[in-house]
Amino acid sequence: MSPVRKIIALIIIIFIGLPILCGIIWTVGIARGALSPEFISDLPREIIMEMPEIVNEIFLEGTSEDVIKDSNTRAWFEAASRVGKTPKELMEEIGLLSWLENELSASLREVGEILRGERGPREVVFDMRPLKEALRHEAIDAYLVSILQQFPPCNESELEEWGDATFRNISWTDLPACQPDLALAQEVLRTERERAIFEMPDEVEILEDVKYVPFGLYRWIVFFSYLLFLIPIFFLFLAALIAAGSPGGFFRWSGVPILIGGLSSLLLALFSKNIVPLAMRWSRFVHSDYWEVELQEVIIEKMGWIPVTITDYLFSPVVNVAAVVSVVGVLLIGISFLVRNKKEQIQK
Repeated sequence: MSPVRKIIALIIIIFIGLPILCGIIWTVGIARGALSPEFISDLPREIIMEMPEIVNEIFLEGTSEDVIKDSNTRAWFEAASRVGKTPKELMEEIGLLSWLENELSASLREVGEILRGERGPREVVFDMRPLKEALRHEAIDAYLVSILQQFPPCNESELEEWGDATFRNISWTDLPACQPDLALAQEVLRTERERAIFEMPDEVEILEDVKYVPFGLYRWIVFFSYLLFLIPIFFLFLAALIAAGSPGGFFRWSGVPILIGGLSSLLLALFSKNIVPLAMRWSRFVHSDYWEVELQEVIIEKMGWIPVTITDYLFSPVVNVAAVVSVVGVLLIGISFLVRNKKEQIQK
Protein backbone atom coordinates (compact mmCIF):
# COMPACT_ATOMS: atom_id res chain seq x y z
CA MET A 1 0.00 0.00 0.00
CA SER A 2 2.94 2.35 0.76
CA PRO A 3 4.16 2.56 -2.89
CA VAL A 4 0.63 3.38 -4.05
CA ARG A 5 0.34 6.14 -1.47
CA LYS A 6 3.69 7.58 -2.54
CA ILE A 7 2.65 7.53 -6.18
CA ILE A 8 -0.60 9.35 -5.34
CA ALA A 9 1.39 11.89 -3.28
CA LEU A 10 3.84 12.47 -6.16
CA ILE A 11 0.97 13.03 -8.59
CA ILE A 12 -0.54 15.63 -6.25
CA ILE A 13 2.83 17.33 -5.77
CA ILE A 14 3.96 17.34 -9.41
CA PHE A 15 0.69 18.16 -11.14
CA ILE A 16 -1.09 20.28 -8.49
CA GLY A 17 1.04 21.46 -5.57
CA LEU A 18 4.23 22.56 -7.33
CA PRO A 19 2.59 24.41 -10.28
CA ILE A 20 0.25 26.25 -7.91
CA LEU A 21 3.14 27.10 -5.55
CA CYS A 22 5.26 28.55 -8.37
CA GLY A 23 2.27 30.45 -9.72
CA ILE A 24 1.49 31.94 -6.30
CA ILE A 25 5.13 32.96 -5.79
CA TRP A 26 5.03 34.91 -9.04
CA THR A 27 1.56 36.30 -8.35
CA VAL A 28 2.53 37.61 -4.91
CA GLY A 29 5.88 38.94 -6.12
CA ILE A 30 4.51 40.72 -9.19
CA ALA A 31 1.61 42.11 -7.14
CA ARG A 32 4.04 43.53 -4.59
CA GLY A 33 6.12 45.12 -7.33
CA ALA A 34 3.56 46.27 -9.89
CA LEU A 35 1.06 47.63 -7.34
CA SER A 36 3.58 49.28 -5.04
CA PRO A 37 3.40 53.07 -4.57
CA GLU A 38 7.04 53.29 -5.62
CA PHE A 39 6.33 51.65 -8.98
CA ILE A 40 3.00 53.35 -9.75
CA SER A 41 3.76 56.80 -8.36
CA ASP A 42 7.40 57.49 -7.49
CA LEU A 43 9.08 55.93 -10.53
CA PRO A 44 6.90 57.72 -13.15
CA ARG A 45 7.50 61.02 -11.36
CA GLU A 46 11.25 60.39 -11.42
CA ILE A 47 11.07 59.62 -15.16
CA ILE A 48 9.04 62.80 -15.74
CA MET A 49 11.65 64.93 -13.98
CA GLU A 50 14.53 63.34 -15.90
CA MET A 51 12.90 63.23 -19.34
CA PRO A 52 13.56 66.83 -20.50
CA GLU A 53 17.29 66.52 -19.83
CA ILE A 54 17.37 63.10 -21.49
CA VAL A 55 15.76 64.52 -24.65
CA ASN A 56 18.31 67.36 -24.65
CA GLU A 57 21.18 64.88 -24.38
CA ILE A 58 19.78 62.77 -27.23
CA PHE A 59 19.55 65.84 -29.48
CA LEU A 60 23.06 66.91 -28.50
CA GLU A 61 24.60 63.53 -29.32
CA GLY A 62 22.54 63.27 -32.50
CA THR A 63 24.81 65.86 -34.15
CA SER A 64 27.92 63.71 -33.75
CA GLU A 65 29.13 61.71 -36.73
CA ASP A 66 30.62 59.18 -34.34
CA VAL A 67 27.14 58.48 -32.96
CA ILE A 68 24.79 58.90 -35.95
CA LYS A 69 26.24 57.42 -39.14
CA ASP A 70 23.18 58.08 -41.29
CA SER A 71 23.76 61.49 -42.89
CA ASN A 72 20.06 62.27 -43.33
CA THR A 73 19.24 61.61 -39.67
CA ARG A 74 22.28 63.57 -38.51
CA ALA A 75 21.33 66.49 -40.77
CA TRP A 76 18.00 66.82 -38.95
CA PHE A 77 19.71 66.96 -35.57
CA GLU A 78 22.29 69.46 -36.81
CA ALA A 79 19.54 71.69 -38.19
CA ALA A 80 17.69 71.52 -34.87
CA SER A 81 20.85 72.47 -32.99
CA ARG A 82 21.26 75.58 -35.18
CA VAL A 83 17.78 76.84 -34.35
CA GLY A 84 19.02 77.95 -30.92
CA LYS A 85 16.17 76.41 -28.93
CA THR A 86 16.55 73.17 -27.01
CA PRO A 87 13.75 70.59 -26.81
CA LYS A 88 13.44 71.37 -23.10
CA GLU A 89 12.89 75.05 -23.86
CA LEU A 90 10.27 74.13 -26.47
CA MET A 91 8.51 71.84 -23.97
CA GLU A 92 8.46 74.70 -21.48
CA GLU A 93 7.12 77.17 -24.06
CA ILE A 94 4.18 75.03 -25.16
CA GLY A 95 3.24 74.15 -21.58
CA LEU A 96 4.17 70.47 -21.79
CA LEU A 97 6.82 70.72 -19.09
CA SER A 98 4.39 72.46 -16.75
CA TRP A 99 1.77 69.74 -17.30
CA LEU A 100 4.31 66.99 -16.63
CA GLU A 101 5.78 68.57 -13.52
CA ASN A 102 2.53 69.86 -12.03
CA GLU A 103 -0.79 68.24 -13.07
CA LEU A 104 0.52 64.79 -13.98
CA SER A 105 3.05 64.65 -11.17
CA ALA A 106 0.41 65.76 -8.65
CA SER A 107 -1.99 63.03 -9.82
CA LEU A 108 0.74 60.41 -9.52
CA ARG A 109 1.63 61.67 -6.06
CA GLU A 110 -2.02 61.36 -5.03
CA VAL A 111 -2.12 57.76 -6.28
CA GLY A 112 0.96 56.98 -4.19
CA GLU A 113 -0.59 58.56 -1.09
CA ILE A 114 -3.75 56.49 -1.57
CA LEU A 115 -1.79 53.26 -1.94
CA ARG A 116 0.27 54.06 1.16
CA GLY A 117 -2.87 54.82 3.17
CA GLU A 118 -1.95 58.48 3.68
CA ARG A 119 -5.37 59.48 2.30
CA GLY A 120 -8.62 57.67 1.59
CA PRO A 121 -9.16 56.08 -1.83
CA ARG A 122 -10.83 58.31 -4.38
CA GLU A 123 -11.07 58.54 -8.13
CA VAL A 124 -7.93 59.98 -9.68
CA VAL A 125 -8.14 61.30 -13.24
CA PHE A 126 -5.24 62.09 -15.54
CA ASP A 127 -6.50 65.04 -17.59
CA MET A 128 -4.93 64.60 -21.03
CA ARG A 129 -6.54 67.69 -22.58
CA PRO A 130 -3.69 70.05 -21.52
CA LEU A 131 -1.25 67.63 -23.16
CA LYS A 132 -3.25 67.58 -26.40
CA GLU A 133 -3.49 71.37 -26.32
CA ALA A 134 0.27 71.66 -25.78
CA LEU A 135 0.98 69.40 -28.75
CA ARG A 136 -1.17 71.65 -30.93
CA HIS A 137 0.69 74.79 -29.84
CA GLU A 138 1.74 77.10 -32.68
CA ALA A 139 5.27 77.21 -31.26
CA ILE A 140 5.76 73.64 -32.50
CA ASP A 141 4.99 74.71 -36.07
CA ALA A 142 7.32 77.69 -35.73
CA TYR A 143 10.07 75.42 -34.36
CA LEU A 144 9.69 72.94 -37.22
CA VAL A 145 9.70 75.75 -39.81
CA SER A 146 12.88 77.13 -38.23
CA ILE A 147 14.51 73.73 -38.61
CA LEU A 148 13.43 73.44 -42.25
CA GLN A 149 14.86 76.87 -42.98
CA GLN A 150 18.30 75.53 -42.10
CA PHE A 151 18.19 73.18 -45.12
CA PRO A 152 18.92 73.86 -48.79
CA PRO A 153 15.92 73.70 -51.19
CA CYS A 154 14.65 70.25 -52.18
CA ASN A 155 15.22 68.84 -55.63
CA GLU A 156 12.41 67.22 -57.59
CA SER A 157 12.83 63.72 -56.20
CA GLU A 158 13.01 65.01 -52.64
CA LEU A 159 9.85 67.08 -53.20
CA GLU A 160 8.08 63.91 -54.34
CA GLU A 161 9.14 62.15 -51.15
CA TRP A 162 7.74 65.01 -49.08
CA GLY A 163 4.50 64.89 -51.06
CA ASP A 164 4.18 61.14 -50.60
CA ALA A 165 4.80 61.50 -46.86
CA THR A 166 1.27 62.86 -46.33
CA PHE A 167 -0.09 59.38 -47.13
CA ARG A 168 2.45 57.39 -45.13
CA ASN A 169 3.12 56.97 -41.43
CA ILE A 170 6.88 57.58 -41.30
CA SER A 171 9.45 58.93 -38.86
CA TRP A 172 10.46 62.57 -39.27
CA THR A 173 14.11 61.53 -39.56
CA ASP A 174 13.20 59.53 -42.68
CA LEU A 175 12.03 62.67 -44.47
CA PRO A 176 14.59 64.24 -46.84
CA ALA A 177 16.81 66.78 -45.08
CA CYS A 178 15.88 69.60 -47.43
CA GLN A 179 13.57 72.61 -47.51
CA PRO A 180 10.34 71.88 -49.36
CA ASP A 181 7.41 74.24 -49.77
CA LEU A 182 6.89 75.29 -46.14
CA ALA A 183 3.11 75.02 -46.43
CA LEU A 184 3.52 71.42 -47.64
CA ALA A 185 5.99 70.63 -44.85
CA GLN A 186 3.67 72.03 -42.20
CA GLU A 187 0.81 69.96 -43.60
CA VAL A 188 2.87 66.77 -43.50
CA LEU A 189 4.16 67.33 -39.97
CA ARG A 190 0.80 68.54 -38.68
CA THR A 191 -0.91 65.46 -40.14
CA GLU A 192 1.46 63.17 -38.28
CA ARG A 193 1.00 65.13 -35.08
CA GLU A 194 -2.80 65.16 -35.33
CA ARG A 195 -2.83 61.42 -35.94
CA ALA A 196 -1.02 60.87 -32.66
CA ILE A 197 -3.20 63.39 -30.78
CA PHE A 198 -6.41 61.85 -32.11
CA GLU A 199 -5.50 58.49 -30.58
CA MET A 200 -5.10 60.04 -27.11
CA PRO A 201 -8.07 59.91 -24.71
CA ASP A 202 -9.22 63.11 -23.02
CA GLU A 203 -9.04 61.51 -19.59
CA VAL A 204 -7.47 58.42 -18.01
CA GLU A 205 -9.27 57.24 -14.86
CA ILE A 206 -7.21 55.68 -12.07
CA LEU A 207 -8.53 53.89 -8.96
CA GLU A 208 -12.13 54.21 -10.09
CA ASP A 209 -14.84 53.19 -7.55
CA VAL A 210 -12.34 52.22 -4.84
CA LYS A 211 -13.80 52.09 -1.32
CA TYR A 212 -11.99 53.23 1.81
CA VAL A 213 -9.78 50.67 3.52
CA PRO A 214 -7.64 51.26 6.63
CA PHE A 215 -3.84 50.96 6.67
CA GLY A 216 -3.50 51.55 2.93
CA LEU A 217 -4.82 49.84 -0.14
CA TYR A 218 -1.42 48.39 -1.08
CA ARG A 219 -0.97 46.68 2.30
CA TRP A 220 -4.35 44.97 1.97
CA ILE A 221 -3.55 43.81 -1.56
CA VAL A 222 -0.26 42.30 -0.37
CA PHE A 223 -1.94 40.74 2.69
CA PHE A 224 -4.63 38.99 0.67
CA SER A 225 -2.10 37.89 -1.95
CA TYR A 226 -0.10 36.12 0.79
CA LEU A 227 -3.25 34.25 1.81
CA LEU A 228 -3.09 32.56 -1.60
CA PHE A 229 -0.19 30.48 -0.28
CA LEU A 230 -2.76 28.51 1.71
CA ILE A 231 -3.82 26.82 -1.54
CA PRO A 232 -0.48 25.14 -2.45
CA ILE A 233 0.25 24.51 1.23
CA PHE A 234 -2.99 22.54 1.51
CA PHE A 235 -2.14 20.29 -1.43
CA LEU A 236 1.50 19.82 -0.42
CA PHE A 237 0.61 18.99 3.18
CA LEU A 238 -2.12 16.65 1.93
CA ALA A 239 0.43 14.83 -0.24
CA ALA A 240 2.85 14.68 2.69
CA LEU A 241 0.17 13.17 4.93
CA ILE A 242 -0.65 10.55 2.31
CA ALA A 243 2.97 9.55 1.67
CA ALA A 244 4.59 9.97 5.08
CA GLY A 245 4.63 7.20 7.63
CA SER A 246 6.16 9.31 10.39
CA PRO A 247 6.43 12.96 11.53
CA GLY A 248 9.90 13.16 10.03
CA GLY A 249 8.60 11.87 6.72
CA PHE A 250 5.79 14.43 6.76
CA PHE A 251 8.21 17.34 7.14
CA ARG A 252 10.53 15.88 4.50
CA TRP A 253 7.73 15.26 1.98
CA SER A 254 6.41 18.78 2.44
CA GLY A 255 9.80 20.50 2.66
CA VAL A 256 11.38 19.05 -0.50
CA PRO A 257 8.67 20.23 -2.96
CA ILE A 258 8.52 23.63 -1.23
CA LEU A 259 12.31 23.94 -1.65
CA ILE A 260 12.08 22.84 -5.30
CA GLY A 261 9.28 25.33 -6.02
CA GLY A 262 11.12 28.14 -4.27
CA LEU A 263 14.47 27.49 -5.96
CA SER A 264 12.98 27.08 -9.44
CA SER A 265 11.02 30.32 -9.06
CA LEU A 266 14.09 32.06 -7.66
CA LEU A 267 16.28 31.04 -10.61
CA LEU A 268 13.61 32.04 -13.13
CA ALA A 269 13.08 35.39 -11.40
CA LEU A 270 16.82 36.11 -11.35
CA PHE A 271 17.01 35.24 -15.04
CA SER A 272 14.03 37.48 -15.85
CA LYS A 273 15.48 40.31 -13.76
CA ASN A 274 18.79 40.23 -15.64
CA ILE A 275 17.56 39.46 -19.16
CA VAL A 276 16.66 43.11 -19.96
CA PRO A 277 20.12 44.55 -19.15
CA LEU A 278 21.71 41.60 -20.95
CA ALA A 279 19.51 42.09 -24.01
CA MET A 280 20.29 45.81 -24.09
CA ARG A 281 24.00 45.10 -23.77
CA TRP A 282 23.97 42.72 -26.73
CA SER A 283 21.46 44.61 -28.88
CA ARG A 284 24.20 46.54 -30.66
CA PHE A 285 25.88 43.35 -31.83
CA VAL A 286 22.65 41.55 -32.70
CA HIS A 287 21.35 44.50 -34.75
CA SER A 288 24.72 45.82 -35.91
CA ASP A 289 23.78 45.52 -39.60
CA TYR A 290 20.64 47.59 -39.03
CA TRP A 291 21.59 50.16 -36.42
CA GLU A 292 25.32 50.85 -36.87
CA VAL A 293 25.28 52.89 -33.65
CA GLU A 294 22.21 54.79 -34.85
CA LEU A 295 19.52 56.88 -33.20
CA GLN A 296 17.78 53.88 -31.63
CA GLU A 297 20.93 52.93 -29.76
CA VAL A 298 21.47 56.49 -28.54
CA ILE A 299 17.94 56.48 -27.14
CA ILE A 300 18.54 53.10 -25.46
CA GLU A 301 21.78 54.37 -23.96
CA LYS A 302 20.16 57.50 -22.51
CA MET A 303 16.91 55.87 -21.44
CA GLY A 304 18.21 52.38 -20.69
CA TRP A 305 17.96 52.93 -16.95
CA ILE A 306 14.17 53.13 -17.26
CA PRO A 307 13.47 49.52 -18.43
CA VAL A 308 16.22 48.28 -16.11
CA THR A 309 14.60 50.04 -13.14
CA ILE A 310 11.14 48.80 -14.14
CA THR A 311 12.45 45.24 -14.38
CA ASP A 312 14.08 45.58 -10.98
CA TYR A 313 10.85 46.87 -9.42
CA LEU A 314 8.83 43.98 -10.91
CA PHE A 315 11.13 41.01 -10.34
CA SER A 316 12.98 41.88 -7.12
CA PRO A 317 9.85 41.11 -5.03
CA VAL A 318 9.53 37.77 -6.85
CA VAL A 319 13.16 37.01 -5.96
CA ASN A 320 12.51 37.90 -2.32
CA VAL A 321 9.33 35.83 -2.05
CA ALA A 322 10.98 32.84 -3.77
CA ALA A 323 13.97 33.11 -1.44
CA VAL A 324 11.69 33.08 1.64
CA VAL A 325 9.82 30.03 0.28
CA SER A 326 13.15 28.27 -0.32
CA VAL A 327 14.23 28.99 3.27
CA VAL A 328 10.94 27.57 4.53
CA GLY A 329 11.60 24.41 2.51
CA VAL A 330 15.11 24.10 4.00
CA LEU A 331 13.73 24.58 7.51
CA LEU A 332 11.10 21.87 7.02
CA ILE A 333 13.74 19.46 5.72
CA GLY A 334 15.95 20.31 8.70
CA ILE A 335 13.06 19.71 11.10
CA SER A 336 12.49 16.30 9.51
CA PHE A 337 16.02 15.21 10.47
CA LEU A 338 15.67 16.66 13.95
CA VAL A 339 12.42 14.78 14.49
CA ARG A 340 13.97 11.54 13.21
CA ASN A 341 17.08 11.91 15.40
CA LYS A 342 14.93 12.65 18.43
CA LYS A 343 12.81 9.57 17.72
CA GLU A 344 15.93 7.39 17.38
CA GLN A 345 17.29 8.69 20.68
CA ILE A 346 13.99 7.85 22.43
CA GLN A 347 14.01 4.35 20.97
CA LYS A 348 17.58 3.78 22.20
